[in-house]
Amino acid sequence: MFLDPTYLLYMAPVLLLSLWAQFRVSSSFKKYSKVASKRGMTGAEAARLILDQNGLRDVPVERIAGKLTDHFDPRTNVIRLSEPVYDSNSIAAIGIAAHEAGHAVQHKTGYVFIKVRAAIIPVCNVGSQIAPLLIIFGLWMSMFQLYWAGILLFGTVAFFQLITLPVEFNASRRAITILRSYRTLDLKELSGAKKVLSAAALTYVAALLTSMMQIFYFISLGNRRR
Repeated sequence: MFLDPTYLLYMAPVLLLSLWAQFRVSSSFKKYSKVASKRGMTGAEAARLILDQNGLRDVPVERIAGKLTDHFDPRTNVIRLSEPVYDSNSIAAIGIAAHEAGHAVQHKTGYVFIKVRAAIIPVCNVGSQIAPLLIIFGLWMSMFQLYWAGILLFGTVAFFQLITLPVEFNASRRAITILRSYRTLDLKELSGAKKVLSAAALTYVAALLTSMMQIFYFISLGNRRR
């Protein structure tokens, strides 16, 4: 399929969007990681403050290697912040740390979309591994039942990415609201934090559009083979 010119027509726009999203994340983080917050609070301290204020004293904040590897792990109930975020007092670091703390608060409050996303993870893991094989084999052998089974399984991956959007947007809104209410950042600093989080959100939009365009391509390919 990678030799099919039609594949490039489908995928080129979303690949360009993905590259643009990655550039936005890198450039915004680079810019606002150089701007120290007036209060001087580090990313780890900001996350700790938000967790404690929301009754999550049992959730530890740990340092992890890498850049932009920050995440909340619901399996171990731990927030892990990358080295450029954990010890930094920059606007970017505080915004990212608050975002991850927002995920922890989502789990505590039973945010509906995060429950749905957790429930479909096993199906998505299977779908992402088996779906391409079913689609290619089904087309090769003209076994269209296998082909459509692969399409449906691949659709679970796109559905997972769709559900991820409200989860990520909500975590960012929670982060900005909390940072404002605790006066961790002033209004100008909040604007910078919003830009960092908005750039990160764009990567999830690009991932969803990429999966959707792949599905459209496979459906088009199946119709042509018939």
